[in-house]
Amino acid sequence: MTNTHTQLSCLGQPLDLSPSAFGELRRSGDIAGNGDALRERMQEDGYLFLPGLLDREDVMAVRRDVTERLSDLGALDPGRPKLDAGYAPSGNLKSSHDLARDNLHLQRLLFTGKMMEHYRRLLGGPVRHFDYTWFRAVGPGHGTFPHCDIVYMGRGTFRLFTSWTPIGDVPVSLGGLMILEGSHRQQDRLAAYLAKDVDTYCTNRPDAEEIESGRKVWQDWDGRLSSNPVSLREKLGGRWLTTDFQAGDVLCFSMGLVHASLDNHTDRIRLSSDSRYQLASEPCDGRWIGENPVGHGLAGKKGKLC
Repeated sequence: MTNTHTQLSCLGQPLDLSPSAFGELRRSGDIAGNGDALRERMQEDGYLFLPGLLDREDVMAVRRDVTERLSDLGALDPGRPKLDAGYAPSGNLKSSHDLARDNLHLQRLLFTGKMMEHYRRLLGGPVRHFDYTWFRAVGPGHGTFPHCDIVYMGRGTFRLFTSWTPIGDVPVSLGGLMILEGSHRQQDRLAAYLAKDVDTYCTNRPDAEEIESGRKVWQDWDGRLSSNPVSLREKLGGRWLTTDFQAGDVLCFSMGLVHASLDNHTDRIRLSSDSRYQLASEPCDGRWIGENPVGHGLAGKKGKLC
């Protein structure tokens, strides 16, 4: 991993880079073709880092498409090659989720071929994916707060997995994903958090009408486990793990694994996607299914008395 002697941070907070607090992801490329070994490793680690699972050229085809779209939005520095994804401060990154819409290269990458073959091996049966794809175009600045995915998509099976896929090379300085080692084994300590649903709201609260009218997305909580990745690691133990990702790598992990992203210390945009997979036979969270998934919109809200 490069840049190990420079300061890395998350949410603006410098990380402890000592060997007891920070390290490299364990590689699972050597067992990528063995379903039993993949399941055993997933149970042990809570994640699978699969270097080169996807064809690099297929990933770069997605990057070419996405950087063209970003250029059209004025989000790229016009003085640099588009594939560099140089950041233009005056550009528009607010619509980055739309970069996945009608993107045939991205759909083929995530929902056919080697990615689906991987999940059939891991899950041992027919697989379905969420129809919604989370696409990230992250400029310089703070990364993502520590969280577990289940609080955003827990209305179906818990046997749901995320693929974090870098769309291009993502060195640590660009703000790649990091996972908290062993956090998937902390379900007893995190039980209250893991049982939450970010789209559930209290109907007897004064701001309930704002939720029901769509003026407010969430009621005081956005799904974060912590705003302090340093103290969280000290509390739960383990190390923050990451690596210098290459185009073609995939990081696959479970719903109860704590993860976050590093801050982007470069003048470039970090491009990546999050996609989700489960056995087709198990219940699915309806917020993320269909031609136009409701997601965190009004149709996905659930009111309750608190």
